[in-house]
Amino acid sequence: MVGIVGYIGKEKAKPILLQGLKNLESIDYDSLGIATVSDQLCISKSVGRMNGAFDDDRLKDFEGNIGIAHTRRATHGHICLANAHPHTDCKKRVAIVQNGIIENHRELREELISRGHIFASSTDSEVIAHLIEEGLEEGKRFIHACMDAFRRLEGHYALLAISLDARRVVAFRKDLPLIAGLAEGGIVFSSDASVLLQWTPKMVYLQNNDVAVACKKELILRNLIEGEEADRA
Repeated sequence: MVGIVGYIGKEKAKPILLQGLKNLESIDYDSLGIATVSDQLCISKSVGRMNGAFDDDRLKDFEGNIGIAHTRRATHGHICLANAHPHTDCKKRVAIVQNGIIENHRELREELISRGHIFASSTDSEVIAHLIEEGLEEGKRFIHACMDAFRRLEGHYALLAISLDARRVVAFRKDLPLIAGLAEGGIVFSSDASVLLQWTPKMVYLQNNDVAVACKKELILRNLIEGEEADRA
């Protein structure tokens, strides 16, 4: 775990995400990655520092105004490209970034593998994407698939999820910080409030068990336990 950045709005996501990663440079990390959604889900990862990791040619297909990014310091799984975030589901239609620890990841992984899921990493984080995938395959809307997945997780964490099929960013926080910055052109997420000051001073600090659903112009908060909308946004 180290740093999370996300964006949805009227601007291109890529430059905002890259700047957000630069704003996280002071925190030690060993790998990083970025994902955007347009007519396709594009993901790029790198081991090491940001300098030289993402040139224009490498990210030329990263269009769209929705995206997430992450800097990682290894806790579960060694340092390698596969273990860098974002992580995806089997069909590469869902992407997530996560800080913290999923304490029951081994049990969830074994359960998912028994149902045919194929894992690409040795991290605890990847189970989240596969759990969301199962909800989507059952015909649930993205937000409901996410909330059902989050209810399965044990530990302390903060995360962002995006999907090729839903023009939304879904955020969740349990015991680790996650903040939504309400900017003029959209909504910027980060695990560090100082990262957001470049775009806006207006911030919503997610509380434990808050699920935030963001579209281009609106942020809705729900309580994972009670299932009700909160009025803090």
